[in-house]
Amino acid sequence: MLSFNDSLLSGSTYRYVIRFRIGFQLYLYNHQPDQHIGVSMNTKWNFAGVFCYTLLLLTHSPIMAQSIVSDPAPRVYIDCNRCDYNHIRREIPFVDYVREPAQADVHIFITDQETGDGGRSYEFSFLGRREFVDMDFEFVQTVGRNATESEIREEINNVIRMGLFPYMLRTSGASGFSLSYEMGEEALSSGTAVEDPWNYWVFEIYAGSLSLEMESNQTEFDSRWGFFANKVTEEWKIQFRPYFNYSYDEIERSDDDQIQSRRHRHGIDSYAIRSISNHWSAGLFGDYLTRNDQNIRHQIEIQPGIEYSLLPYDIATRKEIKFSYRIGYSYADYYDETIFNKLDEHLLNHRITASVGIEQPWGSISGGLQGSHYFHDFEKRRAEFFGRVSVRLYEGLEMSAGASFEVIRDQLSLRLGDASLEDVLLRQQELSTDFELSGFIALSYTFGSDFANIVNTRF
Repeated sequence: MLSFNDSLLSGSTYRYVIRFRIGFQLYLYNHQPDQHIGVSMNTKWNFAGVFCYTLLLLTHSPIMAQSIVSDPAPRVYIDCNRCDYNHIRREIPFVDYVREPAQADVHIFITDQETGDGGRSYEFSFLGRREFVDMDFEFVQTVGRNATESEIREEINNVIRMGLFPYMLRTSGASGFSLSYEMGEEALSSGTAVEDPWNYWVFEIYAGSLSLEMESNQTEFDSRWGFFANKVTEEWKIQFRPYFNYSYDEIERSDDDQIQSRRHRHGIDSYAIRSISNHWSAGLFGDYLTRNDQNIRHQIEIQPGIEYSLLPYDIATRKEIKFSYRIGYSYADYYDETIFNKLDEHLLNHRITASVGIEQPWGSISGGLQGSHYFHDFEKRRAEFFGRVSVRLYEGLEMSAGASFEVIRDQLSLRLGDASLEDVLLRQQELSTDFELSGFIALSYTFGSDFANIVNTRF
């Protein structure tokens, strides 16, 4: 825990008053064995190493005098997609916040991913710049699924305070802080095992969207609901997810005629994935789908698959390059006869996917390609290329771009006959197409004051 005190620098030498209470505050969630705050440094130190390093800075005033930074408040850039910037700036006022990473003394890069129980695991990188070059730290904190937004914000702020402490010790404002230590050595260990009566299974029942819009001549209703059963451990990743989507549209015309549209998309997504090593995994996937707008009464698909990760899985939150292959069987039963004169059919197909994802302080890149075809007819195939990039080109100048292009030759469920205008406009019937293309590009340039300390929420 960090706190201010009224100690002042004495004379021309740098002396620090240290107050020991009982520790850095770590929040342990014992309802899941893997829910804890893990702390590491890129020099492979553990939490005790961070603490000893801090003590070294505090107790060796000649060292501090040689490397002190005259500015009492380091410039900090927060790089986070899920953070409340206003709350951070209010609660952590002892640094100056800047709007660009090039202006910062400390770049705080925060990424997150969902955990097996529905919580989130946050990874913090504190990257020293300018006078703090090579002072880099990494922290990992897991927040449980039942945490409120307020609790999540406070947990993020606690880690930011702790990570900023070593940098503050090298500034002329270091005398405004005291160090406290609140836990014994045994509480800092991260591998404490606890009993889980649910054996890592997490269940969720949801009604994700129930919406109704009514006008004099038009009514729209949309609903989505379903069920999740998930289990995530180091060895297994298992999911069983039934879902239900139903929508209804009604339009009154001037001739007292009504146009009605009812669409449903129900199904089951399921898989069981086994970890083989830090680079290999294997899985079995089973899916069911019924969807009237695509003429699918019943479709069942079973596919075993294998995946290879070029980089270790344990760094996948920041970098990943993966290749996967699936092969399997599917059965399709159609509402109406298809353009291939089928009412049902048994199919064999396979799919290969290559993807890359990079999330770094300079920006992010993701993309890949996927190809598939049916064995009974190699002309029935599909290929997709997709990519997205978001980078800082220069101080204040950012660019985001993305594109997706899909070659489509495998619409086996298309209804025989022509679609009516009403079916097309109300999206009740899938149309034949050879491709699908989408894309975007965005540029922004920000200039002016370097500082972003002020919080004003009026209006």
